Amino acid sequence: MNELKSVIVSVVIPSLNRPQLVSQSVKSALAQTMESIEVIVIIDGPDPATIVELNQIEDSRLRVIELATNIGPAGARNTGVKAAKGTWIAFLDDDDRWVPQKLQLQLELANKSSYSSPIISSRFLAHTSKGEFIWPTRLPAPTESVAEYLFIRNSLFLGEAFIVTPTIFAKKELLEQIPFNQDLPRHEDLDWLIRASLNPDVGVEFVAEAMATVNMIYTQTRQSLSNVNDWKYSLDWIRSVRESIEPQAYSGFIIAVVGPQAAIGSNWQAFIPLLWEAIRYGKLRFFDLFLYLLMWLVPQNLRQQVRSLFARKQDD
Repeated sequence: MNELKSVIVSVVIPSLNRPQLVSQSVKSALAQTMESIEVIVIIDGPDPATIVELNQIEDSRLRVIELATNIGPAGARNTGVKAAKGTWIAFLDDDDRWVPQKLQLQLELANKSSYSSPIISSRFLAHTSKGEFIWPTRLPAPTESVAEYLFIRNSLFLGEAFIVTPTIFAKKELLEQIPFNQDLPRHEDLDWLIRASLNPDVGVEFVAEAMATVNMIYTQTRQSLSNVNDWKYSLDWIRSVRESIEPQAYSGFIIAVVGPQAAIGSNWQAFIPLLWEAIRYGKLRFFDLFLYLLMWLVPQNLRQQVRSLFARKQDD
C-alpha cells in the first residue's frame, strides 16, 4: 500500500505484437531520474511474445495488463489511465523513447503552472526518412488556442507546431473526466487536446528541450493508424469539432492536412470542394491559399528534398 501511495507519475504504454520495441520503450521509461513512477504496458489483445519479453524486465515498477481483445490505442490508453495509481499520467508509444530527465522536468513545470490542470508537452527529436529534426520549431504564443497553434501554418516546412502523444503529461483526474474517444481510429490525440483545452482550468505548456525521440518512419511492413492516408476521414473529423475551434484553425486543418492527403492520392475531384469548405466555414488567408496550391502542384518528394536541404542549412 505504501508503494502505491508513493507513485507520482504513471506511464501508460499501449502495445501489440512489438515485443522488442516495447521492451526498449519500457526501459527508457524506467530509466527516468524520477523513481516514484510506475510503468503500465497495456497489451492490446492476445500477444504471448510480448508477455515473454516483458517478463525479462525485473523491476517492481512495471505492470503489464493484457486485454482479451483489441480495442485500439485510444481504448488501451483509457484502460491504462483507469488502472494508474499516480496523480499524473504520461503517455509513451511502444516505438518511441524518452530522455532520462523528461518526467522530472515536466513535473517541475506542472507544479509551477498557473493552471490547476495543465497539460505539459515538450519538443522532441523526430526520426524521419529524411533525417532527424527537433520539432516543433516554435512553441505556442500565450494567446493561441490549442487548435490555432496546431492547425494554422505560418511556415512552408513541416514541424512548425506539434503536440505528439509521447510528450503529453497531464493529471489522471483530467484524463478520467475527458477520456480519449475510443471510436476514433485516427486523430484521437488531437480530438482529446481540443476537448480538454475547452476546460478553463486547462492550459498547454512546454518544456523547451527535446524530451523524446519519436519514430516517424513508416513502411509497408510497419504501418501506423496515424499515417493512413484517408482525407475523407480527416475531413469528417474536423467537421465534427468545427464548433469547438476557431474558423482560421478550421481552414488551416483543411489546407495543411486534408488537402495534402487528397493531393497525394491524386484526388483532383476534391480540389475545389475542399478549398470551398475552407472558405465557407473557415477564415482563409492568402498564405493558406498559396500553401494549398503548393501542396497540390509541387510533388511531395520535391517538397521533402527542399525541406531537408533547408533544415541542413539551418543546422550549419
